Amino acid sequence: MYLSHLSCINYRNIRECDLSFSEKFNCFLGDNGMGKTNLLDAIYYLSFTKSHLSAIDSQLINHDGEFFMIQGNYMRNQQEETIMAAVKRRAKKQFKRNKKEYSRLSDHIGLIPAVLVSPDDNYLIQEGSDERRRFMDIVISQYDKDYLHTVMRYNQALQSRNALLKADVMPDAEMLDIYEMQMAHEADYIYKKRCEFVAEFTPLFKDFYAKISGGREEVDLKYTSHNEQGDLKPLLVECRNRDFAIGYTTRGSHKDDLQMLLDGFPIKRTGSQGQNKSYIVAMKLAQYIYLKKATGVSPLLLLDDIFDRLDSSRVENIIKVVSSSDFGQIFITDTNRNYTDSLISKIAAKAAIYTISEGVVSALQPF
Repeated sequence: MYLSHLSCINYRNIRECDLSFSEKFNCFLGDNGMGKTNLLDAIYYLSFTKSHLSAIDSQLINHDGEFFMIQGNYMRNQQEETIMAAVKRRAKKQFKRNKKEYSRLSDHIGLIPAVLVSPDDNYLIQEGSDERRRFMDIVISQYDKDYLHTVMRYNQALQSRNALLKADVMPDAEMLDIYEMQMAHEADYIYKKRCEFVAEFTPLFKDFYAKISGGREEVDLKYTSHNEQGDLKPLLVECRNRDFAIGYTTRGSHKDDLQMLLDGFPIKRTGSQGQNKSYIVAMKLAQYIYLKKATGVSPLLLLDDIFDRLDSSRVENIIKVVSSSDFGQIFITDTNRNYTDSLISKIAAKAAIYTISEGVVSALQPF
């Protein structure tokens, strides 16, 4: 699968662009703050129906515009696919596949798989467990629609139970039973799928980290869940009084975590900037290969400022990895051509190179 053409109007600081791409390597060059990341985000939006940079669609509209529009033309399994997204101020979002609007946006997830490596990804290490659960959910949902809908049903039951717990008096036990039974039922499937994912994903991650670091450190991932103790329902019943006292649910799939270890210790405590960056890049590259195997489709690989905070040896190792035939279409941002030219020299395919300045996109090496 690859993206052959992208059109944008009023997307953040990109007033208008009309770009054609190489099936293998595409680069956006420019100084910081010029709009390189916004172009990657537009591509991301067409895969996930939302931005990586902002949770509010209206904030993506150019300050001088009343709407934004993004359209991508893809070749997927020897068939052309056209995806269009449009947002007007104070109006419902439009999201269409081949000119037909989706009845549910969740139905689009997984059609155009993509993996983004961004400087912001350090939140996986530094922030709370909700970010690491979100990482697992994003990966699994791209090939398992049942999982996505199961997580949505679990969260609905969780919100309903939490609403009861915020009442002034202890909630009715029968009402709690209804939501707890649903949470426990959905949690069984969530736990099973997350266990399967971590078991298959971890060896891929370890392999990529060894290639990037030159085997200098040992890494591991450990999945923890309340479901390790068995059925969730008895735990929820046991915690009713405590949960009522604090006003929210303290047990369940929404408390799962993915522990990230470096030489046996949490990387959050022991990792350097370079080690943290290597860790995240290895996780995202493993995500790419995992999705490729699970879906039979090569995802888009979006690399935003990937070489920052890495020593020269790790940069060279990453270039060797992503230039291999294991990876399909690549989009990369860079502030200069040093690393870009090194990648191009290793990839036996024509590249498309664009420069971005103040939101204006120009073809330096058109495709």
